[in-house]
Amino acid sequence: MTSQPYETLHFFGQDPWWLVALKAVFCFAFLVLTVLVAIVWERKVVAWMQLRIGPNRHGPWGLLQSLADGVKLALKEDLVVKGSDKVVYVLAPIVCAIPAFMAFAVIPFGPPGNEVSVFGTRTPLQLTDFPVALLYVLATASVGIYGIVLAGWSSGSTYPLLGGLRSSAQMISYEIAMGLSFAAVFVYSGSMSTSEIVAHQQPTWFAALLPVSFIVYVIAMVGETNRAPFDLPEAEGELVGGFNTEYSSLKFAMFMLAEYVNMVTVSAVASTLFLGGWRAPWPVSAFWAGANHGWWPMLWITLKIQLLLFFFIWLRGTLPRFRYDQFMKLGWKVLIPVSLVWLVLIASVRALRNEGYGFGQVVLYVGAPVGAVLLLALVRDFLRKQPEEAEAAGDGPARGEFDPMAGGYPVPPLPGQMLPPVPRRPGRAPKQLQDALNGADHSEGS
Repeated sequence: MTSQPYETLHFFGQDPWWLVALKAVFCFAFLVLTVLVAIVWERKVVAWMQLRIGPNRHGPWGLLQSLADGVKLALKEDLVVKGSDKVVYVLAPIVCAIPAFMAFAVIPFGPPGNEVSVFGTRTPLQLTDFPVALLYVLATASVGIYGIVLAGWSSGSTYPLLGGLRSSAQMISYEIAMGLSFAAVFVYSGSMSTSEIVAHQQPTWFAALLPVSFIVYVIAMVGETNRAPFDLPEAEGELVGGFNTEYSSLKFAMFMLAEYVNMVTVSAVASTLFLGGWRAPWPVSAFWAGANHGWWPMLWITLKIQLLLFFFIWLRGTLPRFRYDQFMKLGWKVLIPVSLVWLVLIASVRALRNEGYGFGQVVLYVGAPVGAVLLLALVRDFLRKQPEEAEAAGDGPARGEFDPMAGGYPVPPLPGQMLPPVPRRPGRAPKQLQDALNGADHSEGS
């Protein structure tokens, strides 16, 4: 890239106070309005996937359903648990909701140049930006975890506490993978500023240049927001409702608001880091020179955010909930190792390119070690499968006898042990009916 680091940051910090306040109100209004639309859209899309009607009573086509739900929650009785820590109990929803709004301050809605005029003042379409803007996003996302943990602890109940602990473990695990996907973008763009990262995605988006980082981030953002199929802190089957079990009225509404605002925020971050931010997609930008100027960039980033929100909805209507061990295995044993290896590869490629090495040399120096490691892994798996296949065929040692009730309570088998076959219960139907059914099956088969 020919651009120098942080060349776009001199546009920020020059707005008058009233314009800063107006931009902050716009960010808040954009998030709230997008949440209201996303709730109705989610219920409509899931109903369409399940061949149902969905909301159709409040407003035209049911578009005011989320507003009606908000009014209903506000009018419900606000209960406070008797055995709770009341100060922390009241503050927890606030601690959860406020950071979700704060992270949106560094999302660019347009070019950093003063291309638009607001009441006669030229300004960039972004509240603020600074050299470590994405670290600010990670910091605010981490603070939101405290609200969930404190909500579970302050309720003075077992199931909310378990839900809060689950949520903290889940978010910490997936924030590591998310941070590593950020690091690959930092290495490739040479900046942590959101406006600079968007500027470096010309002409190719980072989703195409860094596909592994994009996939890891998309998975991590679903886990970070506690959304299905990763909604384990709110698993109704074993935790009643999770960390928000003892909450009602507006406090419960603030938790729901924080969840949806976080969905919008992580979608905006994904659009900024990997999908070109406010830039128009290729078919539009190829024949329309003004697509990336003026107020039009706001349309493109809004469409990208809505597309990622549809991805959230599609996952919820498609995939069942993971088991907790599967979820943690995916985070610690798949996403984090893959992100580390990918980050090392990206850093090596960028270092070689900066030293003036050609494409063929980079492929040789980076691809050869990766190929050797993959070949060794394949050989190791092949050698490990041979004894298992021989044992399954009966050539190896017999599997150990296993009694799951030996200790007085059921325990799972260890590797190499097999549960005894479960005897089948005889059917309860009369013998004449069974003979008739069997005869009918034979006659149909013949």
